[in-house]
Amino acid sequence: MPAWITAMGTTMSTDGLYRLLAWTSPVFPTGAFSYSHGLEAAAADGAVHDRATLERWITAILAKGSGRVDADILRDAWRAVAARDGAALAEANRRGIAYRATAELALESSQQGAAFVSARYAAWADPRPSAADAADPTRNAGEGICHAAAFGQAAAEAGISLPDALTGYLQAFAANLMSAGLRLGLVGQSDGQRILAVLEPVIAGAVDGALIRSTEDFGAVTFALDLASMAHETQYSRLFRS
Repeated sequence: MPAWITAMGTTMSTDGLYRLLAWTSPVFPTGAFSYSHGLEAAAADGAVHDRATLERWITAILAKGSGRVDADILRDAWRAVAARDGAALAEANRRGIAYRATAELALESSQQGAAFVSARYAAWADPRPSAADAADPTRNAGEGICHAAAFGQAAAEAGISLPDALTGYLQAFAANLMSAGLRLGLVGQSDGQRILAVLEPVIAGAVDGALIRSTEDFGAVTFALDLASMAHETQYSRLFRS
């Protein structure tokens, strides 16, 4: 029987908390460290060059860009598993794969998704069939695997609440972008942590938005990111894969 942690009206099993922390840890082998999500190109042309500009860049991605898209995909995948709806899970995965503005952003999501699924089932294999196994995209991956969809599915199957799953995923996404900025020399360790502190209410707002947003209100408006990602594809010298 799992132990439970209760605080401020929320309850999570220690099993669920442990898995959420493990799956969002920098050491979980998704390869996230190798992607900058267009930041490297933005840094090269000077658009992002210090703490303030890096903070604005990450904020925009979380609120209006890939973070917004991923939050909606994660939500839809989680709800599909909760409803035992394999077709809805497959649709969420397909939408998450298709809705990428550039080849590098598509690669970033699909490769991390495949790595997440591989590592998850290697370490936390569940002998029971998936709640939506008939059309489970992570076990029938001919179309590819969207990281956000795979994470939403895993969270639902592990009994992690949707708000907690969204918060963990988006915080890990933001932390990886901050880490990329650190490695590009845009900020130091202290400023990096200050950015993460400022992003706390941004992520909370992104979670709240995803929970109430209609599925028809889907998309992103971060053209600077799209252009930076396109430029990165042909950047001569680079540290990151995106």
